[in-house]
Amino acid sequence: MEAIYLKEESYKIVGICMEVHRILGKGHSEVVYKDALEYEFKLNAIPFEREKAFEIEYKEIILPRKYVADFVVYNEIIFEVKAISQLTNSDTRQTLNYLASSKNKLGLLVNFGEDSLKYKRIIL
Repeated sequence: MEAIYLKEESYKIVGICMEVHRILGKGHSEVVYKDALEYEFKLNAIPFEREKAFEIEYKEIILPRKYVADFVVYNEIIFEVKAISQLTNSDTRQTLNYLASSKNKLGLLVNFGEDSLKYKRIIL
């Protein structure tokens, strides 16, 4: 049986998300959840970068616009935060694009906008 990629790290992130959702509930803007997550990452000594920019390669050039991931956690996980009624295929595609640009393999897409926390592991 194949091991789950970055299982423990993902488990910790999702646990923190559940704590934030339990306390704040749904209905806040994304930035409120991001601020609470940043606080929890610091409190739990989890390494992260917030709003990390990634270049977009096109043929032999780098495009002037960049992708900006909400968080990069453990220097390996692209972590995207949503506060919407439900996740869509567009949200998944966005995370896949961030993974491709960052050269990372795992993305976590988390939605705080529903009655219970929803999340997806996205592997590139």
